[in-house]
Amino acid sequence: MTLSDGVKSGPDLLCLGEPMVEFNAQPDGRWLYGFGGDVSNVAVAAARQGADVGMVTAIGQDSFGNDLLDLWDAEGVDVSNVQKVEGAPTGIYFVRHGVDAHTFEYRRAGSAASKMSPETVPTKAIRATRCLHLSGISQAISESALNTCDAAVEQAADAGTLVSFDPNLRLGLWSLEKARTAIHRVAGKCEFLLPGLDDARQLTGLTTPKDIIAYYLDLGAGCVALTLGAEGALVGDGEEVTHISGRPAQQVDANGAGDCFDGAFLARVLAGDDVTAAAKYAVAAASLSVQSFGAIAPIPIAAQVHEALAK
Repeated sequence: MTLSDGVKSGPDLLCLGEPMVEFNAQPDGRWLYGFGGDVSNVAVAAARQGADVGMVTAIGQDSFGNDLLDLWDAEGVDVSNVQKVEGAPTGIYFVRHGVDAHTFEYRRAGSAASKMSPETVPTKAIRATRCLHLSGISQAISESALNTCDAAVEQAADAGTLVSFDPNLRLGLWSLEKARTAIHRVAGKCEFLLPGLDDARQLTGLTTPKDIIAYYLDLGAGCVALTLGAEGALVGDGEEVTHISGRPAQQVDANGAGDCFDGAFLARVLAGDDVTAAAKYAVAAASLSVQSFGAIAPIPIAAQVHEALAK
């Protein structure tokens, strides 16, 4: 399956959700300052592959929010649909690295992004873009954010705008039952569903990747690209299911690797690649992103991904 080039006047990809500032624990005890937030990571990853990208979000009137604006400006991400909210902070989080995994601590309660409401959905921007991307975290940060996501998806459907969705299950934000209902409501309406294997197993109760692909295709997703960590990805579009092998990588920090996959995948399908080629590219990009610290700093540019693929 390839994506035809629809006639739209705005950025090709709009990413809706919460951006965050990141403090990443280093081996020498320092904290590395950086940026995160899953949909912002996706936006930057797609932009670094050459896609035309915009953010839909809210940030605080604080230095962290200003730093995010500077980041997006440097990356060429459109910010015309980013609001500054008085009296609400920009969210931050801390990453610590253990022997087998990394852990997160969040300071996001009452954040500016959690104040988003259906009235703030930029209808004109959604009509003007080719693809709207959002995530389970975009839904989970507050009830009003959940309603905002539902409204945005409905507006995308009315406008003929494609929807991309990563479930990104975070049970610290809501119950599995509520998450499953809300996530599957969007999953059945999206063209590109981009789940991780662990999340998909919890949401579906299934264990086998091919069964998970079939479940979500039956639910209504147009294409499912299921990420498998070091094992690569499995892609199904209703015609065939293809395994994309993982690539060798010296893993330092896997934080944001799935978001890198999402952004690279969407950049390539928007550029005209079929979903299998896009997933192969995205697996290579994600393998490069885990080799140093931070969610955004290690995301490769297109030339680095092409070099890796050539090897």
